[in-house]
Amino acid sequence: MFVKAYAKINLFLDVLGKREDGYHDLNMVMIPLELHDSIEIETSHVLSDSFITTDHIDLQVTKYNLINSTLREMKKRYGLKQNFIINVHKEIPISAGLGGGSSNAAAVIKAVKHLTKLKLDKEEEINLGASLGADVPFCLANTPAHVEGIGEKVTPIKMKKKYDVILIKPAEGLSTKRVFELGDTLILDHGDISGVIKGLETGDEDLLEKYMFNALEKPSISLVPEIQKIKDELKEAGFKLVMMSGSGSCVFALTTNHKFALAKYHEFEKKGYEIYLTRTL
Repeated sequence: MFVKAYAKINLFLDVLGKREDGYHDLNMVMIPLELHDSIEIETSHVLSDSFITTDHIDLQVTKYNLINSTLREMKKRYGLKQNFIINVHKEIPISAGLGGGSSNAAAVIKAVKHLTKLKLDKEEEINLGASLGADVPFCLANTPAHVEGIGEKVTPIKMKKKYDVILIKPAEGLSTKRVFELGDTLILDHGDISGVIKGLETGDEDLLEKYMFNALEKPSISLVPEIQKIKDELKEAGFKLVMMSGSGSCVFALTTNHKFALAKYHEFEKKGYEIYLTRTL
């Protein structure tokens, strides 16, 4: 079967503190995008282990990737005997803060559940997702949402508008672990999430511009200064809603003007940037 694994952006990301178990309590607003990876998955009764391939050169070593972790965890929890043949066609840039790994994990959970006729209620699915990564429960829901805790609390948000989304990824990517480790040594700022939620619900872009916030920009920009350069260039190009997504390094810009987005996409493409044009789901 084929499943789609959708990218996400954060319009708000606040790090409330580090827990004793090493995880961080987070307060986030996330939105899924049309940009997605495509995953082909089938069961195998011949192979002694699951076999995962991808067309992305940087992900050829799959022993430790999140899909493998997902399969191992599901086998352990639910006693699954099947092995799987999985091929991932990558479109979501990696090490970008766009949830590529998490969305792949969520898509595989849904596919394995279907292929094995595994009966999981919503709570168990969320618990499984949260054990794999903070963004996985959101990717399972795949709807605009307010996300809390270590990612396990997902409350849907009704968005009034859809947006065209420009994504620009600096040459250097960032690992979530590296950004959080640096963030733990800094005094991070905090934001007001209520303004972002209200801005999405009412379509008030002035409110969104004022309250969009990402606490991880501080450590991420110190590691990859090009993030700030891209933010500045997008603002200068006329975008109001500009921010880094997740732990970076990708920067996004939102607009409801498709012609404007398309024109700017071509402008930035000519500058040699790794750039994508997509839409909110």
